[in-house]
Amino acid sequence: MLSSFKIILDKARHHANRCMQDYFKYAKERWDKSHKPPYFKMGDLVLVSTLNFNNIKGPKKLKDSFSGPFMIKALHGPNAVQLELTGELMNKHPAFPVILIKPYSSSDRELFPLRNSPLGRRRREENCKGCW
Repeated sequence: MLSSFKIILDKARHHANRCMQDYFKYAKERWDKSHKPPYFKMGDLVLVSTLNFNNIKGPKKLKDSFSGPFMIKALHGPNAVQLELTGELMNKHPAFPVILIKPYSSSDRELFPLRNSPLGRRRREENCKGCW
């Protein structure tokens, strides 16, 4: 009787291991479909997520979700980068995981000529005078 129980237990263990291996294979295929390895190079301009930064002044609700652009100074393996930090972030450690980094793309001056000019700022302020 003991040997038949052992046989049943071994079959159940083998079946459970096979099911787990099948699931791990399925989960890896699903993950690989939607995730690509980071493609950063030294000298690229990137933005840093401010999600975990407590030293940036002002209300959390009004903080920018990303700060930058900063230049990549060094790559620390496939999962971390070292940045040249400036401004309020000078006191932070310069190494960040790539999950907190996104590529910086500057705005096209031909498509958005008034985005950063004083004239565009003045027009936005005039349009918002009655907003507050």
